[in-house]
Amino acid sequence: MTNKVLKNIVLFILLTILQVLIVKNLNLGVYFIMLPYVLFILSLPFETPRLLVLLFSFVGGLILDVFYNTPGLHASACTAMGFARYYVLKYISPRDGYDPAVEPSVQDMGAEWFIKYASVLIITHHFLFFFLEVFSFSEFFRTLFKIILSVIGTFAIVYLIQFLFFNRKIK
Repeated sequence: MTNKVLKNIVLFILLTILQVLIVKNLNLGVYFIMLPYVLFILSLPFETPRLLVLLFSFVGGLILDVFYNTPGLHASACTAMGFARYYVLKYISPRDGYDPAVEPSVQDMGAEWFIKYASVLIITHHFLFFFLEVFSFSEFFRTLFKIILSVIGTFAIVYLIQFLFFNRKIK
C-alpha cells in the first residue's frame, strides 16, 4: 500500500512540474489549453476511499491554483472531477468489480474502458473549469469550442503519457 501511495505522490509531483514548467508555457492559442495534471486524479487506485479522492483532488487543484494565480479555479474543477470519479467508476465497472491489483490505466483495463473513463472525467473537469473561468454564459459557444479543443488536447496528452510512462506488467 505504501508503494502505491509513494508512486502517486511522485506522479503528482511530475505532472505538476510538467504542467507548470512546460505545458503552461506552450502557446497553442486561446482555444487549445492542455491540462495533463488531471491524470493524477484519473490514476488514483480503485480502492481509494471517496473522501481521500476528494481531498487529493482539492489539494492538487489548490497547488495548481498557486502556480497559475487562479484562486479556487483548479481546486473546484478538480474536486468536481474527484466527486464524479466514483459515479463514473460505478457506471462502467466490470461485472465482477475491480481487481485491487490492477490500476485505472490503458494497459490494465483496456483502451475502450479508459477512453470512456477518462473522457467523461476530463469533460467534467474542463466544462466546470472553463465556465468558471469565464463566469458568464454570454460567450457560451466560444467557451464550448474552447472546451472541445482542450478536451481533445488533454485527452491526447494523457493517453500519450499512459503509453510512454505506465509500463505494462509482465504476467
